[in-house]
This record gives sequence, structure tokens and C-alpha cells, in this order.
Amino acid sequence: MTFKMTTAVLAITAATAPLALRAQDMIELDDIIVSGGLTPIDAARYGRSATVLTGEELDQQGVASVQDALRRVPGLTVSSTGSSYTQVRIRGGESSHTLILIDGVEAAGGDGEYILTGLETANIERIEVLRGPQSAFYGSNASAGVINIITKKGTESGLHYGGTVEAGSGWAVSGFVSQRGEKGGISLNYAKRDDEGYDYSGSGGEKDGITRETWQIAADYELIPGLTLGASYRHSEETYDYDNTSWTATTADEYVVDDPTQWSDREEQTAQVWLEYESLGGRMVNRLSYERTDFDQGYNGFAPTETETEVLKYRLSYGIDGTVASANHLVTLMLENEQDSSTTNSLYNRETNSIAAEYRGSFAPGLDLQVGVRHDDNDQFGNVTTWNAGVSYTLANGIRLHASAGKGSVNPSYYELFADDVYSGIAYKGNTDLKPEENKSFDIGVEVPFASGRGTIDVTYFNETLTDEITAVMTDATTYTYINQTGDSDRQGVELAARFEATDQLSLRAAYTYLDATNPDGSVEQRRPEHTLTLGATWTSLDGRLLLNGDIRHVAGNYDSQYFGSYGVEKLPDYTVVDVSAQYAVTDTVKVTGRVLNLFDEDYSDTWGYASRGRTAYIGLSSSW
Repeated sequence: MTFKMTTAVLAITAATAPLALRAQDMIELDDIIVSGGLTPIDAARYGRSATVLTGEELDQQGVASVQDALRRVPGLTVSSTGSSYTQVRIRGGESSHTLILIDGVEAAGGDGEYILTGLETANIERIEVLRGPQSAFYGSNASAGVINIITKKGTESGLHYGGTVEAGSGWAVSGFVSQRGEKGGISLNYAKRDDEGYDYSGSGGEKDGITRETWQIAADYELIPGLTLGASYRHSEETYDYDNTSWTATTADEYVVDDPTQWSDREEQTAQVWLEYESLGGRMVNRLSYERTDFDQGYNGFAPTETETEVLKYRLSYGIDGTVASANHLVTLMLENEQDSSTTNSLYNRETNSIAAEYRGSFAPGLDLQVGVRHDDNDQFGNVTTWNAGVSYTLANGIRLHASAGKGSVNPSYYELFADDVYSGIAYKGNTDLKPEENKSFDIGVEVPFASGRGTIDVTYFNETLTDEITAVMTDATTYTYINQTGDSDRQGVELAARFEATDQLSLRAAYTYLDATNPDGSVEQRRPEHTLTLGATWTSLDGRLLLNGDIRHVAGNYDSQYFGSYGVEKLPDYTVVDVSAQYAVTDTVKVTGRVLNLFDEDYSDTWGYASRGRTAYIGLSSSW
């Protein structure tokens, strides 16, 4: 970071110091966190670190993609190689240690990570981000945290509908309709985006675009008093262009090579059917659900690789001293069977049987406790037990102390277990003796309200230790295999998030993450910035009809491998990006929208060798009835 940039960041930090002294997350938590355990939980009682991004706020701030939304969350690192391959890391963990759900269903299935790419925010109700190990509730791949993307279903009675259209660097449309009556409801949403993209190679070649189309239907109906049946189905198709890479490159400019012939197709399908029965006057709730995820990907017209996951769950919740919705003491038991497989290899299949339990207790005055434990029996590598505990204590003056600790696990991937391939003369061999990776974590923080509740600040210290980390090693000059590393990968840092309604017209927000992440040998972890700062402001005028929004993101201390020359790990340039957006309500149901990304055309990258996207502008219309 240059002296001028350091001075600027210090000045910004000083300017927001009053927030740090008196103010929770950049996006204020709603009343309920749906993903907070085996059942939803009140945000004020939740002891673990979480952020909720609402669809309304993302719309107001001109955020059109999920990956851009997540860049604003403290503790998260989002890195992209172009727009086609985007990874999310929580608190410096591996990207495969973040479990991404869509309406509670695994987005990528049981093996591997979900690649966000063009996932849109259109028709999203909210995004819940849980930081720290969540394997006690969600199993493998939730070792570092969980992101649950919750779509619009229509909760208000009657008929409601709306849509958006936008043009600029490509175009996008979306629509939503719902009907809800006394017994239940049905909803349908649709979104399509055609982004013309940009030249990832930065060599002046053709643009690498992306097209994505998504539709979803969901319904629920009360069959008899207390017994409700529900179902949902979601389908997405995506096509994107990408450039080639040169393994003989000696400079960054030579590594990514413009290639107009490279493209890939992705098809995603998630489905859920559930039956819920409430008895004993609401003190007992039984829920049985079946979930399925199909994820297919092919390249350049060749037959796709298909993966599928099926999950059968039974959950029993019992309110010891009241209904499940209002009990101060709640116990929940869950039984789960998960099976996943892939067409890549007949060995790529496995089954896991799990049992999990959670207790939640509220003790006067203001003391809340959550404890969960899970035992997984996997037919590939035996048994794993994970746990999670959180505590929240609210003082009489409104200050809230919170802390959590836990243990998470991540199963070895199919490829790490069974690989038997040769690429460019290099052989890759799997290792069936691999053990699951384990992450142990604790955090402690304080949330302070100020200005009669118009503002809050949350400061959290976290400490995480990854053991048995899986890595590729060379067994000879032409062969790689996978091993569990000896030693610990340590990660610690501080998350700060604040929000302040300065006036009836002006809302301010800020988030900062300091991260220290190292490998067992003491070397720095790649693609995990040491400093990430975001600042934002929203201003309304003309009786709320005009809304102006601005956001600044500064990233410093990021390292990545140079896949050229000597293949060293080097520091990436620090960067600052500014986005702005505006809305004007023409009527009570129709708005004109506009946004500009990377306003000052900053040259930046999250990874070596890939060009950054320059300034882009969009204008559109949105409506709702």
C-alpha cells in the first residue's frame, strides 16, 4: 500500500471512528435468522456471528449479483478469475469449506464447492451469512461457514406481481408472481441475464460473456389443521466464455491467452418436498423433507459431468416451556441420510447417515445459549463428530456480548480420493487413505447500540485452526498425489461492522476485516487479503422518491501464485473500487434505476494474470404490485 493510500485509509477510518466507538453488521439483522441452527432463531438471541442482506437493501444499493453482494460482508473474501469462476472464503478458510445453500438445499451437491459466477440477486428475499463452523447443523463443507440464499416465495395474502428490465453492458429481465390464501400459496419467479462481459486476458481480444436463465416454482398448502405440505423446484442454465492459459508463460501478460473458441455450459436443478405437522398446541413440530440437487457442467460441447445429491431428513422440535415458536427452552433432534454420486467415475459415490441435536435456552435477564452436536457415519472414511456452541448476553443498557466456538469438518473430494489422470505429461493420483479436514474455531465480540438505536457497531475477534489440511504434493518429477498436511493452518483476525441512520435522509454503513492466515510452514495463505474495508452511504430525497447510493471497497495485502516464470507467491497490487447507483420512483409501483460499477475505471484483480473489468453502466425499470 502506498503512503498516500495508507493515509487515505487512515483518514477514512478516523472519520468513521465515532461509529466504532458507539455502533452490528453492515446490513442490520432482521428479527429472525432462518439458517441459525436446526430451526430459525431470533437474531437478538443468536450467539454466533451472522450477517443478513435483505433483497430490498440490495436493490436500493444497485447490487445485481450475489458475488458483489458478498463482497460487502465482513469476514468474507470473494476472488474471481474473470467472471466465470468465483470463489468465496469465510475467515480465511478454503473456498470448499463454505457451504452455499439455496432455500436450505445444497447448491452444488455433496462434493465440492458452488461456483457463484453469474448468480443474480433478482427474486432473492435475503442472504444469510453464518461465520464459523456450522458442520454440527449442515455437515461436511460447512467447516468455515454457511451462506443461505433465500428466494422470494410471497408471504402476503392476495395476488402480487412485479418485474425488472435493465440494459447497459448487456441486458437483464426478471419477473415474480405469487398468490396466497388462507390455506397456502404458490409463487413463480423468472430471471435472465445476458452480460456481454469483458476480455479476461487484457490483450485487446474478444469479450468473454455470460448468459444465465433461472426459473423457480414453490407452493405450500395446509392439508388439515396442523399438517402442511410444501414443494419447490428451481432450474438454472448458464453459458459463459473463457480464455485459455499458457503453462509456458514467463510474465503475467502471457499467462491468460485470448481464445474466442472456449465456452462452458452449466445446468443446476434443486428440488425439495416437505411435510410438517404441528401438535400439542404448537409445542411439538415434526418435519420430513426430501431434497435433491443435480449439477451438470460441460465444456465446448462435450458431454457434461453430472453430479447428484439426495438428502432425506426428519426433524423433531419440542418446546419445553411453550410453543416451538416462542419457547425459552427448545430441543431439536434431526436424522439425515445423504447420498451423492457423479458420472465421472463409478467410484464417485458415497452415503452418509447422520444424527444431530440442538438445545436452545433463554435465561433471564438477557442470557441466551445455543448448543449443537452432530455425528456423521460416512461409508468412505468412517465417523466424524462435530459441535457448535454460542452464547449471547444483553445488558440493561442494550450492549450485547456474544461468543461462539465449534468444530467443523470437510470430506475429501472425489478427485482427491480417486484421481487417475494425466494432464500435459503430469499424472494425478488419488489417495483413498485421506482423512476429513477439521476446523476448530472460537470468536468473541460486542455489539453496541447508539443514538437511541439508530446505529449499531459489532466488533468480533475470531481464531480458527485447520488441521489435516489436504494438499497436492509431488511423489516424483511427473506425478502428484494428495496428502493430509502435518501441522496447523492458523487464521485469526477482527471483523468490524457498523450502521448509522445519521438523519431521516442519510444512512451510513461500514465494514472492515483484518485477517492473518498462514500455512503450516508459516507462509501466507493465498487469495486472503489482510485488509478489506467497505464504506457506503444511501441518501433519499423528494419524500423518499429519489435514492442515491455510493459504495467504496478497498483491498490490501492480498497474495497469489504466479502461474508463470518461477511460480512464486507474490503480493497483488492494492486497489480501491467505487460503485454508485440511483433510483427514482415515477409512481408508487414503477421506478427508474441506474448504476455504474467501477466508477473511476480502476485497474485491479483478485488473482494474477486476469484483467479487471472496467467501468460499466446500466439503466432500467422495476415495478411491483
